[in-house]
Amino acid sequence: MEGYCLKCKEKKEMKDATKVKMKNGRDAMKGKCPACGTGMFKILGSK
Repeated sequence: MEGYCLKCKEKKEMKDATKVKMKNGRDAMKGKCPACGTGMFKILGSK
């Protein structure tokens, strides 16, 4: 899963990406940046 790293300021492939459910019921992916280790988060589209 690809996400945007706010620290590196570029799109990268998430490391250790896991699917999570937010409080409002929507799905999201949570992982880490492979370069700097910063947490990355991507909200997935509704189906």
